Order: sequence, then C-alpha cells, then structure tokens
Amino acid sequence: MKKSGITIGLAVSLLILSILSLFIGVIDLDTLSLLSGDVWQLRIFIISRLPRLLALLCTGIGMSVAGLIMQQLCMNKFVSPTTGATISSAQFGILLALLFMPDSTLWGRALFAFAAAVAGTWGFVWFIQRIQFKDVVMVPLVGIMFSNIIGGITNFLAYKFEMTQALSTWLTGHFSLVLKGRYELVYLAVPLVILAFLYANHFNIVGMGRDFSKNLGVNYNVILFMGLTIAAMITASVVVVVGAVSYIGLIVPNVVSLFKGDNIRGTLADTALFGALFVLVCDMAGRIVIAPYELPIELIIGIIGSILFIMLLFYRLRGGRTSIRLGGAVK
Repeated sequence: MKKSGITIGLAVSLLILSILSLFIGVIDLDTLSLLSGDVWQLRIFIISRLPRLLALLCTGIGMSVAGLIMQQLCMNKFVSPTTGATISSAQFGILLALLFMPDSTLWGRALFAFAAAVAGTWGFVWFIQRIQFKDVVMVPLVGIMFSNIIGGITNFLAYKFEMTQALSTWLTGHFSLVLKGRYELVYLAVPLVILAFLYANHFNIVGMGRDFSKNLGVNYNVILFMGLTIAAMITASVVVVVGAVSYIGLIVPNVVSLFKGDNIRGTLADTALFGALFVLVCDMAGRIVIAPYELPIELIIGIIGSILFIMLLFYRLRGGRTSIRLGGAVK
C-alpha cells in the first residue's frame, strides 16, 4: 500500500468508526428517532455521545502527537508522556490544586496541571541531557523512575490530607463522565497540534542535535522547550478531563514510523489519525466487552499497549531503528 493510501485508509476507518461509536452505549439510539426529532434521544446524543466522541478524538490525536514530539526531541523511540514523567507530573499538579484551591474550577485545576506537567517534563529532559551514557532503554527507565518518584509523592500527600478519593478520578483514564460542559478543555489539543505541525521542520532539526541546529541557524534551546511545552500542555489538558491514559504517545508514533519513516512532518498526520483510531477502538471495546457495564479505557489500552510495547522493544533492539533518522543521517 502506498503511503498516501495509508493516510486515506486511516481517515476512512476513523470516519466510519466515529459514526458507529455514537450508537454504542447503555441507551440505544437509532437514526430514525434522531432525524424525527425525538427529544430524549437528541438530549442523549448532544449531552453525552457527541461530547464523548469529540473527547476521544482530541485525546487520541493530542497524546499521539505529544509522544511523537517527545521522541523526536529526545532522539529516542521509547520516550513519551508515560515514560517522560509528564502524566505523573500533571496528576501532581491536580493534587496541588485540590489541596490549595479546593473550590477551583476545572480550568483552575488545569493551570496547576499545566505548570506541573511542563516543569516535570523539562526536569526529565534536563536530567537525561546530562547523562553521558544514554543507552536506548536507559532513558525511558530514567523517565519511569522520575514518574514513580512523583507518583509516590502524590500518593503520600493524597493519603496524608485524605484526598485519595478525590484524586482517584484522575488516576485512571475513562470517558464515562465526559458530558457537555465538562470536557471542552480537551479542545486545547487542537491548536497545540496545529502549532506542532507548523514547527515540525524545526523539531526535525533540533532532533539532530545542538551542533546541527546551530549550523542551520535554529535556536536549539528555544525550539526544544517549545516542543516540550506543547507536549506537556496537550498531556495535561487530557489528564484533567479524562485522567491518565498511558501508552498512546509511546505506541502510536512507533507503529506509524514503521510504515512512514521518522520525518515528523511526514508522519504527523498519520500519527494523529492512527492515535484517534486506536483510542476510539479501545473505548468501543470497553463499552462492549461487559455491556451494559463499561471498562475504563486505561485498562484496555494498558493491556494492548503493554503487549505492543514488548513487541516493539524486541523489534527495535534486534535491528529496528531506536534513534531518529533524518535525511539519511542517524543521530
């Protein structure tokens, strides 16, 4: 299949499954009733099903692109919001908001999550830049270590101040509580993804290293921190709305790069489409497996993501590319 055919196939599949997902749930909806103006079914469609679909798409697109940016900038295929301390930092920020501003709105908690996610991601990258021996597996292990430390502090404070139950909503990703008026923050992923596309070539250059960027007149530090900030803000906006959704930013860019290569501009659209498709399929599976009950999407993605991660790990270590390739050069 030609590369353009992959993009078209992903877009068509996403469109078909998006329409199908609108009719999957505890309450049955049918097209005729919606078109005839059935008030009850229209309310379910507008208040629950459509917001859920939009949140799913924004989550899949945003987290996949965030992972792609982090992998490019860190020159490592195993770096992502999950293994780069970004998700755990956003959760820590939410806890701080609950502790110091218990009556804060969703946007108030988001501000804390943004600040903590950006700081945590910057801290992780600052640390790995100062490690001389950067084994391909060691870098994400350092990120997991960072995540565990931040997660441990978060859990300690949650237990100490009896905030465990309040924080539990953001510890496991799920879309069951996504309703009109409670999810719009995730729309922030859209302009951030567009910004990432506009600066894709700059991310490619920075991904080749400090000296390469300097020779081409690109400010390495500015673009690096811009990219990391975009990835962190996308992740925080998702975590605040639906909770922690792991593995998307790790698995999706790796799968797409197997077919489309490592150039971020050439793979960004496909990464976004496949990410949205992956999240949508996992959510639909969670709604169907034990219907009328629902499994959290984090459980479905965790199982599938773990299997795919192990497969990718063996592939990369047995001869597949573990570093970023651009223009015939490997960094």
